[in-house]
Amino acid sequence: MSSTNSRATSDFILPTFRLPTMHTTFPAWQFSQPLPYGANVSEGGVQFAVFSRSATAMRVLFYDAVDDLEPSHVVHFHPEMDRWGDIWSVFVPGVSAGQLYHIQADGPFEPQRGHRFDGKARLIDPYARALAGEFLPAADGIVRPPKCVVVEDSFDWQGDRPLNRRLSETIIYEMHVRGFTRSPSSKAKHPGTYLGVIEKIPYLQSLGVTAVELMPVHEFSTNHWQGRAETRANYWGYDPLAFFAPHRGYAYSREPGAQVHEFKQMVRALHQAGIEVILDVVFNHTAEGNQNGPTLSFKGLGNRIYYMLANGGSEYRNYTGCGNTVNGNHPIVRELIFLCLRHWVHNYHVDGFRFDLASILSRDRNGDLVPNPPLVEAIGEDPLLARTKIIAEAWDAAGAYQVGSFSNRRWAEWNGRYRDDVRRFWRGDEGMVGPLATRLAGSSDLYGPSGRQPYHSINFITSHDGFTLSDLTSYAEKHNAANGEDNRDGDNNNYSSNYGVEGPTRRQVVGRLRARQIRNFLATLFLSQGVPMLLSGDECRRTQQGNNNAYCQDNPISWFDWNLVEKHADIARFCRGLIAFRRRQPTVRRASFLVGEPAAPGLLPDVSWFNADGGPVEWSGDEHSLVCLFGAWPTTGPSSLAARHVLILLNDGSGPKTFVLPPLAQGIDWRLFVNTAAESPDDIYPDADGPPPAGSKLTLMDHSLVCFVAA
Repeated sequence: MSSTNSRATSDFILPTFRLPTMHTTFPAWQFSQPLPYGANVSEGGVQFAVFSRSATAMRVLFYDAVDDLEPSHVVHFHPEMDRWGDIWSVFVPGVSAGQLYHIQADGPFEPQRGHRFDGKARLIDPYARALAGEFLPAADGIVRPPKCVVVEDSFDWQGDRPLNRRLSETIIYEMHVRGFTRSPSSKAKHPGTYLGVIEKIPYLQSLGVTAVELMPVHEFSTNHWQGRAETRANYWGYDPLAFFAPHRGYAYSREPGAQVHEFKQMVRALHQAGIEVILDVVFNHTAEGNQNGPTLSFKGLGNRIYYMLANGGSEYRNYTGCGNTVNGNHPIVRELIFLCLRHWVHNYHVDGFRFDLASILSRDRNGDLVPNPPLVEAIGEDPLLARTKIIAEAWDAAGAYQVGSFSNRRWAEWNGRYRDDVRRFWRGDEGMVGPLATRLAGSSDLYGPSGRQPYHSINFITSHDGFTLSDLTSYAEKHNAANGEDNRDGDNNNYSSNYGVEGPTRRQVVGRLRARQIRNFLATLFLSQGVPMLLSGDECRRTQQGNNNAYCQDNPISWFDWNLVEKHADIARFCRGLIAFRRRQPTVRRASFLVGEPAAPGLLPDVSWFNADGGPVEWSGDEHSLVCLFGAWPTTGPSSLAARHVLILLNDGSGPKTFVLPPLAQGIDWRLFVNTAAESPDDIYPDADGPPPAGSKLTLMDHSLVCFVAA
């Protein structure tokens, strides 16, 4: 692109550009259209549209190379011809896909009123579809963020569409794109990338999961607090730079914009394997931080609009623990989030979203929680998202905890109550039989009152945030010294136990108990009503060495060690067997809440509870054992999907316990499915065809679970 001349207006110099093929000059404003936002390729050039209500001037800075410190050309928006209301829009001929750019805006710098314009700042376009490069050395205190890339969205999807699997039939695998294949043990040709995920699809298929939930893949800074001498890596990705753009660091090719194509390749390949893609999205804060943070995008275009401010606008409300809070229920910001979700569904074919710290979406501009918040309602009612899975992390860092009450029946939720109650039951805490039964049955106490169903409960025992399953059974305390924060970071309330030794041990009795507890947790997760979510690596005892907040550990602490799949093949086999059983057995994934009554005369109740003696449960007592009988109902269709009765016996006590089969369960031809106290391969019979119980009494070892399935 080369500048040829300029045309004078009364007080403004408007550049024009020569189209390389047509050898004709056009004024840059001639084809101006106000929408859509961002950089949009059309015949002969690119349309740039940016929202800013208070800017007094706007520019697009063009670069020839990723590492260029200064732009090669600058295009000024005409203050009248290129402004439509509060939208600045200019058509630049001769520009095409792959062009690198920043936005720059003049305006008032009045922090006391919330304005933080800086005419020298290089700004990321809020609607940029890709970024390229890294942060470059600052000049005069001005941070140079990665450059925006003009993207053309064409891709051969080969007929691909979102899979639209029912939520009740979903099994989620939470994973980190880079960490999944970054370790040399992965032997991936494209380690740590979207293409690396494709290489491991056969493993995901063998595991049996139906969806991957990817930790943040929209653009983020790879280091915290840009522009400072900060060395901690931002491994998790919860520090957004550009909501519409796939993270450049997960592309194998270094070509600007290559991440767009490679991400689509990954989605297409996962869909071909029958695996859905759910994105963990972070619409609650950005990498710009508080009043001491850098100006990278929103601050330099409309700080008062994009963020929740305090003290007249000079400070930032911080409900995220990350310095700022996105003003999600402002109409302008609501539109951006809304269009972003549509963008990922339409252009990238993603199947769902998990909303990080979603309670912030329920806060108004003053930070107050409001009923029926506009943004939450708009997401739930949008017709394009109608078959998209939407999942809330229904809390935030400022004390809001809305598990069970976040929104209406369109929204599922990460069930933090499930995590805590299951952990406490198996740790042996007092008074946990009742809570455990409620979680096994789908958490009707949380989701029934709002008209939701068991599948609105996303059940999990571990996630990226906290201990891995192996560490949950190996550490009584967190060990986060490697994070450089003197072990102050991370949750102190983990409901974990080390069973006598903190960390690794050669004591066989401790090792066997830990393995048994891991099987207990996995069996509970996959036999519960609701939607199970498995943390990547828990199926093979991945450890983070006791670190329960590994946000900055881009190293083997966080990476998936593929040697563990073979080392702990017994646990991996156990997990695969549970998942396979769940997929073919509708009794443990009911689409409606259990009522404790038969579906028809002559059938068993859909759920029945008993104590170890086969009698009624004393819910208010100090029992450490429980019997659950999920009754089947007549089904039609393939015999492999025929519902079967499921009998679960649980003993979280510190010693053996004798159980008596309840009268309702006697006379049924039971076959052993799971015995967590047994060594592999007798711990699970994947086809639920193990030996029947030897009589009406059986003894369960301490901290163990046994499951029988009707033949």
